[in-house]
Amino acid sequence: MSLDQLKTFLGRMQDDPGLRQAVQAAATADDVALIAGRLGYEFSGDELLRLSGQKVGRVTVTKQDIPGEYN
Repeated sequence: MSLDQLKTFLGRMQDDPGLRQAVQAAATADDVALIAGRLGYEFSGDELLRLSGQKVGRVTVTKQDIPGEYN
């Protein structure tokens, strides 16, 4: 189940400073899902966003509202 995968990934992230930094530098929830996918975890950016505002272990999932660039 992908929600279990997501929670397991967040648990790993809280204990791995390099992984935490990569996730914090990601631009979108889909980018976080890609990082997780490279490590064998399967979940979507939408599933991650559904946890926004919730705390999983020592990690609080927070959606960042970053305005787009305009030319």
